[in-house]
Amino acid sequence: MAAAADSAAGQNPKDAERHVLTAESDAEFSEEEYDEDGEEEYEEEELDGPAAEAAERERVQSVLRRLSSNPVGIRVHDVIIKGNTKTRDGLIEAEVADLLRAAPTVQDLLRAASVATARLHSLDVFDAVKITLDAGPPELPGTTNVVIEVVEAANPLTGTAGVYSKPEARSWSLEGSLKLKNLFGYGDIWDASGSFGWDQTTEVGVGVYLPWFKSIPTPLMARASLSSQDWLKFSSYKERLLGLSFGLLSTRNHDLSYNLTWRTLTDPSHVSSKAIRRQLGHNLLSALKYIYKIDKRDSHLRPTKGYAFQSTSQVGGLWNSKGLRYFRQEFDVRGAVPLGFCNAALNVGVGAGVILPLGGGFMNSTSPVPERFYLGGNSSPVCSLGGLSSLLGFRLRGVGPTEARRHVLDKLESGSADPGRDYLGGDLAVSAFADLSFDLPLKILRDAGIHGHAFLTAGNLAKLSLGEYKNFSVPEFRRTFRSSAGVGIILPTKLFRVEVNYCHILKQAEHDSSKTGIQFSFSSPM
Repeated sequence: MAAAADSAAGQNPKDAERHVLTAESDAEFSEEEYDEDGEEEYEEEELDGPAAEAAERERVQSVLRRLSSNPVGIRVHDVIIKGNTKTRDGLIEAEVADLLRAAPTVQDLLRAASVATARLHSLDVFDAVKITLDAGPPELPGTTNVVIEVVEAANPLTGTAGVYSKPEARSWSLEGSLKLKNLFGYGDIWDASGSFGWDQTTEVGVGVYLPWFKSIPTPLMARASLSSQDWLKFSSYKERLLGLSFGLLSTRNHDLSYNLTWRTLTDPSHVSSKAIRRQLGHNLLSALKYIYKIDKRDSHLRPTKGYAFQSTSQVGGLWNSKGLRYFRQEFDVRGAVPLGFCNAALNVGVGAGVILPLGGGFMNSTSPVPERFYLGGNSSPVCSLGGLSSLLGFRLRGVGPTEARRHVLDKLESGSADPGRDYLGGDLAVSAFADLSFDLPLKILRDAGIHGHAFLTAGNLAKLSLGEYKNFSVPEFRRTFRSSAGVGIILPTKLFRVEVNYCHILKQAEHDSSKTGIQFSFSSPM
């Protein structure tokens, strides 16, 4: 028996089996057929014309009946790789060989072949992947050879470019990247990227990613970057980062990385508050970050069922007592439940985070301003798994503790207005959201995936460092929660989702920056 595995890894396993065994373009059957004892016997009589076609159909139907009734035991004898002129066999074997050899039945092997096809496609170095199950050696009944045929990318160099908007920051950015794939045959991807923001951000970086390298059991990643972030409008400082990052461990649920960064904070406006001025200058950030993630949702753009959880832990100040020293922890848990009408689903989520300074003085020390938590912005809370959710209706960095900026003498003499306040972020943060999505009545909108939603968001920040933890009160923290509600229309695309929302502010504090009215949101699940 020889059968090509379907590449659609995400479908129902029973449907996958049915498709693999019945699709004429994906399945072939050899002269052997299984008898009742599971062994192969050969047809001695050769048939021609219609009789041969009828016999072939009967053999196919016989195999289908056998697979649909009972599990058929099988053992993988060999994994044969074809078509890889540059890609090393070890890369393909490391990705899928153990998965295929572990399958005890034909049904399990078909499912494993479908998963293996998806894994090889995810390496992003193959244009096509086909996995075929062929009969094993005649002297080893009940065995199969798995044949993996790949077509390597015709053009190893790819690039993207685009202009993106950030409505909450009222800014635009030009972003582009170049990728060179599989240069040395290890599935390695070399990339160079850059972005230029007209108002806020500039970043350039180069990096390499290796999914497999000889006996190393985990993918490797290294990246160097130089970035500049302008936070003058929100917190009266500019941030410049020059750093190296290394991926130490990367699996389906775990990710461990190390970052070494030289950070510079400056205030060209000379009006920053006292809290910001204390942190201006140069600092070395040596940090280890660990992420644990589970995502069982059926979609990232419009989840209708499932759940997701992510924990992010970061320790700063490794091996350098003079650098920034802190511990930062975030949690994000969310779930989606179908409601049974109008394709409606309820998404709810809760996020929390805390940052604690380390070293002498502990809670009497201050935490780094850029590493603190901030709420606000118009990004969809449904898409952004990984930490605190957006607080719709509030400006980016427009919530939480603030401090008055410094008055400059010459501006006072000229009659200039109040310089405003700096948003300082929080050492403790909690956010929550509820989002009800539903289909719209027009069929043309449903066919395009355009749907409506109603939402409620809430969150709060508190300062704990510099001895402020002594003044922290849970009832007061709960009483000062900010909240907003609204309705909107969602236009999903392949890369991101666009929201047109009407937001109404339910509760805010004195110095919060918020707005009731129509707002636009562009969110990506990546």
